[in-house]
Amino acid sequence: MRKVMFLLLLACMTLAGLAQTPDTHFYFVQITDTHFGLPDSPARAAKAVNEINNLPMKIECVVVTGDITNDGMQHDNETASALQAMAPLKMPVHYLPGNHDIAGGDQFQPSLEAYRLHFGPLASKAEYQGVVFLILYTEPLIGAAAVPDYDPLDWLEKELKAAGDKPVIIFHHGAAVEDFYSNALHTYWPAATRTRWEKLVTAPNVKGVIAGHFHRAELHWIGATPVYVGSPLSSTFGREATYRIYEYRNGKIGYITQYLK
Repeated sequence: MRKVMFLLLLACMTLAGLAQTPDTHFYFVQITDTHFGLPDSPARAAKAVNEINNLPMKIECVVVTGDITNDGMQHDNETASALQAMAPLKMPVHYLPGNHDIAGGDQFQPSLEAYRLHFGPLASKAEYQGVVFLILYTEPLIGAAAVPDYDPLDWLEKELKAAGDKPVIIFHHGAAVEDFYSNALHTYWPAATRTRWEKLVTAPNVKGVIAGHFHRAELHWIGATPVYVGSPLSSTFGREATYRIYEYRNGKIGYITQYLK
């Protein structure tokens, strides 16, 4: 009799625990490689924004994962075009710069200042339904000019610690995986930098890394962490215009790539 009572009590406790487990389920959108400055980018963006605003599911936010402009961040017409196109979005929009946004040489400082003025900091964080979004510029890790007082790896390490046990999704521009083109694999992350990056993004609470840059839709893995590469909105390399809807459900991330009509 005592054994039966114990088993019943254990079953009730288990069911109660299951009942209290939160069902974290939401959607967000990635737009990448818009390349404002190309003639057709404003029209493509306007269509994408209209579709996103009319999606049947609630979208928590939009993350633009770099190459906002086509080497023209320092040109007011390109930044104005991008901001005007994205302004109608009804949900929060987060930005990060790509390799075509912050230039090198004598255009480095003007493009850096223009990005900060129009789009915000090089690294930022947000939280949606208890999931931490870490959104950062990583091009200095792979050859772009260093930004004074900004170390992407130090920032990421600090924010991962601050997140504690909360689930994390990391957003940046150029994924730390081999890029395949011209029938060959190309490695562009320095080995030591890539090793440290991999150690950070394979933390148990990191649920995924989301990037752009390749102008192709790809899925990779760094350890047990999925790396989602979104296809572009721009027509560079003759690509169709796309954006991606992500679904987060209890630590798992799926996606739907949407091609503009």
